[in-house]
Amino acid sequence: MKLSMPLVYAGNPRESADQVAALEKAGLDRIWVAEPYGFDAPTLMGYLAAKTETVEIGAGILNVFSRTPGAMLQTAAGLDNVTGGRAVIGLGASGPQVIEGFHGLPYERPLGRTREMIDILRMGLRREKLEYDGRNFTLPLPADQGLGLGKPLKLLNQPERPDVPLWVAALGDKNVAMTAEVADGWLPFLFLPEKAHQVWGESLERGKAKRSPELGPLQVAAGGAVAIGEDVKGVLDFMRPVYALYVGGMGSREKNFYNQLACDYGFEAEAKKIQDLYLSGKKKEAEAEVPLAWLEAGNLVGPESYVKERIEAFREAGVTELQVTPMTEDPAATIAQIKEWL
Repeated sequence: MKLSMPLVYAGNPRESADQVAALEKAGLDRIWVAEPYGFDAPTLMGYLAAKTETVEIGAGILNVFSRTPGAMLQTAAGLDNVTGGRAVIGLGASGPQVIEGFHGLPYERPLGRTREMIDILRMGLRREKLEYDGRNFTLPLPADQGLGLGKPLKLLNQPERPDVPLWVAALGDKNVAMTAEVADGWLPFLFLPEKAHQVWGESLERGKAKRSPELGPLQVAAGGAVAIGEDVKGVLDFMRPVYALYVGGMGSREKNFYNQLACDYGFEAEAKKIQDLYLSGKKKEAEAEVPLAWLEAGNLVGPESYVKERIEAFREAGVTELQVTPMTEDPAATIAQIKEWL
């Protein structure tokens, strides 16, 4: 099992990036860089490439709306070059609030758009001419659109690798099935190991049945906060704002993927309370309603024996990469300890 962590995004990400070299020495295999509607991920990934030597650097995630397939291809190939073949491109649909509000683009056909983006990226990384006739993307632009001067082009540079890993962040039934079929890896969120098969088992099997053997087994990255000790359960309270934000406020009352996930886990009543409170501006009250059982099972906080049990629970749920956020004074030491147990 690999070990990864998300780059802490609060404040100045550059300062957090400066700490990654120490985490690399401690045994961290991969760092994931987000870009919800803050700084773009590729800039920070390039910065990390210059600061590190062996750690893999993943975009977690780049949305499939705000970049054209050609721009995404340039980004993937460029990052893989400056990292010396250590780049991982995480893709996802984000959500209508970000796509329509921040980027000013209609949130339409996210599933098909993701699949087509993957198709085109793989073509481009093999330096094939970009000729594609899809529902969401047509390359080159048809002659009756624009100036009619478009022609098939291939990437000008030679990519570092023709098969940069492409991961997808997915939660819904059809999206997870598509991810299991065509992606190198899957990035779930707010993962609860004991409920994973119940929620996603059928979708994963449906997708894997169509999966090309050339892709190899589907990789899965999931985990949570880490704190090891006899009196650390209070750390779970620091995760309450994260769960409340996503379940209660990430989306609308009618369309919130994370609220639906909470319901799928069996927390229907709590999910409704969290959303009602959060959307009413009562964020602290919403945080208090996050089920302790979810926090305990979805994170690795407690005595050494309990943390080891949680690691095995994630492993048994199909996780191939434990993604952790150390909630300790010495993150590098925590990473080294977890790495030893893997």
